[in-house]
Amino acid sequence: MKKQKIAVSSPTVRYLGALVLLLGAGAAQADRCAGLIKAFGNQLADVSCVDSADLTTANPATTPANNSLPGLPPFAFTPQTDRATIAPDAANRTPITAPVPGVQLNARIASDPTGQARFLLRLPEKWNGRLVVAGASGTRSEFNGDFAWSDYVVQKGYAYASQNKGVLNLKFSDASDPLACRLNPTSPLWVQFYDNGPGQEFTRWRDYMVLASKLAHKGAVANYGKSPRYTYAVGTSNGAYQVRRAVESAPEWFDGGVDWEGTFVDENGPNLLTDLPTAVLNYPDYVAGGMSPASTAAKNIRGAGFPPDLSAGTTSLWALNSASFWEVTLCQWQKRVDPTYDTYGSGPENYNYIGRLSVSKADESIADFATTGRIKRPLITVAGTMDALLPIDRHARAYARKVVANGGERMDDDDDRRHHKQHHDGNPAYRLYEVQNGNHIETYKLSLPQLELIQPHAQRAFDLLVSHVEKGKNLPPNQCIGRGAAIADAPAQPGHCAELLAP
Repeated sequence: MKKQKIAVSSPTVRYLGALVLLLGAGAAQADRCAGLIKAFGNQLADVSCVDSADLTTANPATTPANNSLPGLPPFAFTPQTDRATIAPDAANRTPITAPVPGVQLNARIASDPTGQARFLLRLPEKWNGRLVVAGASGTRSEFNGDFAWSDYVVQKGYAYASQNKGVLNLKFSDASDPLACRLNPTSPLWVQFYDNGPGQEFTRWRDYMVLASKLAHKGAVANYGKSPRYTYAVGTSNGAYQVRRAVESAPEWFDGGVDWEGTFVDENGPNLLTDLPTAVLNYPDYVAGGMSPASTAAKNIRGAGFPPDLSAGTTSLWALNSASFWEVTLCQWQKRVDPTYDTYGSGPENYNYIGRLSVSKADESIADFATTGRIKRPLITVAGTMDALLPIDRHARAYARKVVANGGERMDDDDDRRHHKQHHDGNPAYRLYEVQNGNHIETYKLSLPQLELIQPHAQRAFDLLVSHVEKGKNLPPNQCIGRGAAIADAPAQPGHCAELLAP
């Protein structure tokens, strides 16, 4: 029988060809997630894996909705809130220029006995062979860095991993709960932080940063067929603390790090428990006295290392921190390291860290997770002079001094001959870049326009770190980044900023 020829139009051919490609791509996508999940085996549980058309936050599906994990109370899991906590307002966030297709995996870490540890992995199709592992600020989720860090690095081709320090966020409680903290001195709302619960010692924070790197390396091998050539740690606040501990204690898993406003932890002080009580104690008197900078209360707060208050309209920098951070952070840390103190009976404002050491042994607890300054990989600290939660001299500069004490690079504080001295003894590079008028919460700039954003400088520091690690380029010296300026090879203000607040 003679075969009949069937005429097929050109548009039909194109459609069928596209359909074949689509079906093939769908199979490949399914295989990528299946292979990734198989590679992790029983290390992960409750796994969600998707082949995403866009790994940036321009894709609404990239960051899950708040309270979207089943079985948890409200505010235990708040990804949308978390990503906006450290990032600037929408107009100043990381620009997104094009979609970044790839695989996104989110899961629970099965080995965690508390059942709270979580892991996030993003693997762009066009991979540059490198990995970024992010810390999480406060008690935030693994999605904390989505605006500030993930959007920046995945567009450059980096694989991106994150974790939640092994802990969920918080849940509402009441004053009868021995682990509850009120949100601020005048609030009727009480919360219990999950990290004050059993099995949530702060020593876990370092461990989950390192584990995230190990898991991400395994994911890269499964997806790309090879391990990352370089791995970098980034993070903000408590997440930046994780960065410091990573480059101090796990050089085999990290090639360098950028810490943005990192929390300094030292059993001898300074630490959050030595400084915050002074702010909490004196703030009501400061307000009652008309918020005068010349008042005794204001002098006491500044004497504890805090920057001067900054007012605009009906709000101020100290007011914002008092309402959101000072007392509740003090309560959270005190209940973890000194749980026998009667927080609200004796008063959080009356807590005396040094005075209680003979009964509390809080120094022994803090020593277990202290930042040592013994860095084993290059590290850049970026911090703002107007940080009113982690004051710069008590945290960023304190850590820089600790690095120096352990043989790192030195900053000379003599105003008449301030300069940068480079050690040439093989120690990893360390830099402190101070952002004039930068503060802990980027969105405060919306209310207080004299503040400066830190995110652009932190991201620039990341690029400088990569060039240093991979190409041997010298890092710009320690410096004060003036208002409207950028990190410079020949800075106008080497060393520390002369004043915490500049006009």
